[in-house]
Amino acid sequence: MEWLGEPREWQEQGGELVVRTDPRTDFWRTTHYGFVRDNGHFRWMWAEGDWQAEVRVAGEYRDQYDQAGLMVRLDERNWVKCGIEFFDGRQHLSVVVTRDYSDWSVVPLEGDPPAVGLRVVRQGDTVEVHAAPAGADYRLLRLAYLAPADRVQVGMMCASPEGGGFRVRFGGLGVVAREP
Repeated sequence: MEWLGEPREWQEQGGELVVRTDPRTDFWRTTHYGFVRDNGHFRWMWAEGDWQAEVRVAGEYRDQYDQAGLMVRLDERNWVKCGIEFFDGRQHLSVVVTRDYSDWSVVPLEGDPPAVGLRVVRQGDTVEVHAAPAGADYRLLRLAYLAPADRVQVGMMCASPEGGGFRVRFGGLGVVAREP
């Protein structure tokens, strides 16, 4: 696996990736805020064809927009990130789809669960985003278009756009091919 925006503090520990995010990091393009940031932390691998990726995320979120989850990336202008985002004092399931401009959707998480399972399914030009908060079944959050490509980058993403950084643990990352 490779890093885009390698954080100053990270380690692999007991089969998990443990990261402390650097301050002022994010993935965002233009919409509403008028800026472009492409300096978040993304530990990725190549995935070809149709596939499914899953990971479990547990973060010590505390500052506005602290975030961690999965990312699928064609390039700096075309990507999807999903996961948990700390917004207005609580955890939300969050999905951002970027095709030159970022959009953002959030759903409040009840009870700020200690961990959330995430699943992204790539099939042709479609990306499905699913989440399973703390022991619940996976449920569909978003169905989005992402331009077809022979291969894409997929992996774990985290960032602290406004805060001083936070600690997050990623466990059980798996990417498997799917039959067309």
